[in-house]
Amino acid sequence: MKFSELDGRRIVLWGLGRETRALRAELERRLPSAQISAVIDDATPAPQAREAIACADVLVRSPGVSVYKPLIQEALAAGRTVTTATALWLAQRGGVHVIGVTGTKGKSTTATVVAHLLSQLTATELAGNIGRPVIELLDTPADTWVVCELSSYQITDLTVGPEVALLTNLSREHTDWHGSEERYRADKLRLFDLPGVRAVVRPLGDRGGWQPVVAPDQIPLRGRHNAENVAAAVAAIRAAGFEPPLLPQALAGLQPLPHRLQTVHSDARGVEWVNDSISTTPESAIAAVESFPGRPLVLIAGGSEREQDYARLGAVLAARAAQTRLVLLPDTGERIAAAAASQGFGRGRMSTAGDMRQATRVARMLAAPGGVVLLSPAAPSFNAYANFEERGDEFAALALHE
Repeated sequence: MKFSELDGRRIVLWGLGRETRALRAELERRLPSAQISAVIDDATPAPQAREAIACADVLVRSPGVSVYKPLIQEALAAGRTVTTATALWLAQRGGVHVIGVTGTKGKSTTATVVAHLLSQLTATELAGNIGRPVIELLDTPADTWVVCELSSYQITDLTVGPEVALLTNLSREHTDWHGSEERYRADKLRLFDLPGVRAVVRPLGDRGGWQPVVAPDQIPLRGRHNAENVAAAVAAIRAAGFEPPLLPQALAGLQPLPHRLQTVHSDARGVEWVNDSISTTPESAIAAVESFPGRPLVLIAGGSEREQDYARLGAVLAARAAQTRLVLLPDTGERIAAAAASQGFGRGRMSTAGDMRQATRVARMLAAPGGVVLLSPAAPSFNAYANFEERGDEFAALALHE
């Protein structure tokens, strides 16, 4: 379904996240005959929600609302249209001149790099899961390229794909939303089979295999993983039909994304406080830890449970145990500790904390001069925070003022 096909329809919105709020504004501005008949959320009693959906022509869900919820599955079984604002926009545009970037980790940075480089070659917009809803780009000229970050939540019910589809990597994540790791992988990978996709760009093997095109020390972003992100971005630009601008010069001006290996404070002892709150998987935490070779490190880790496998993270931590201390938070902190201990990381180099305030206090005492205090939780934040941004903001405030 296209956005324009909502004209005259009765619409139910499930959730008023950033994307559906933007959709609502565009409907009011462009399609005044489209009727938003109800707005529901998870707190709406099931009978009331079911009645609202039954009276609607279209159900538009916020991406965070799982398509596998029983009421949504009922709506689909009854033949009702269930979609998102992103799906409506992609269908309206036909996927033309769109580079869709997805992956378990690295998609935000890679999308940013694609847009940074592509904008030096042609008119470019950056939007999607990275923060700016693509539904706001309905007036974007057809010859402008749109770099769109896509989460698995958004891909699940797309009907039209982007012209170029890029996968950064793929590992276990979001099993609570998708119901299983297998379904998460299937939902993510369906992007590459959608109508409209002309070119598929993906690594050799889901988790890596990018051939670096620029040395890590020539990239203004920290960590070897960013060399892989740049390589993926260059591959996508070539798939779109462009020759990338001269590297590494064209990377000048790139800044780390908020909450991704972001230095938020350097104290009087030369201790660097680094916010990597966006790290919600063991793989992203590994990339963060490996970004500080040879430096004493205090890692603050742990968050809400999502049944992640911490074995490889434990091995990475054990390999650098002599220069690493751990401060572990609920709920997954003990599982991370057990994974590290099983690889030989001494329990005496671990501490536990009940909350971020206590964790930063302990980290400050443990940090060596010239070392790093790194928040890279390897877990989501929902056991204690509304989102990873709130978690990172508290860490940054405590680093500055505690």
